Amino acid sequence: MNQVWDPLRKKNVALTPEEKVRQWFIGVLRDDLKVPVHMMMSEVSMKFGQKPFRADILVYGRDTAPLMVVECKREDVQMSREVLEQALKYNLVLGVKYIVITNGQKTFGFRSTGDEAIPFEQMKTFPDWETMQK
Repeated sequence: MNQVWDPLRKKNVALTPEEKVRQWFIGVLRDDLKVPVHMMMSEVSMKFGQKPFRADILVYGRDTAPLMVVECKREDVQMSREVLEQALKYNLVLGVKYIVITNGQKTFGFRSTGDEAIPFEQMKTFPDWETMQK
């Protein structure tokens, strides 16, 4: 199987369909949203209750607290409510300001509203890393 360099894990990893999407979005974060590479991690393990989870990409703020969680899916996976709910579960552990779901073809971003009734709202555009800090 082909491999690709993961700049976050600092090693070659198998180029699976999901990894292709993950590496593309790492490039978007780095090049377009100006997220410093050292402020991102991929394949981050966590637990919700007793169940282990693995977040595809975490972006950290200047204060080193998690700022954004990104859930990546293969290109042929629909961006459905279930995919969003998976990312929202991660947020129960992480408490991030931003959630992104992507399959490389469609990407949706959500920002925390601070309102319990409607905790996240969909974004039309993505803020750069500096703006995310505010």
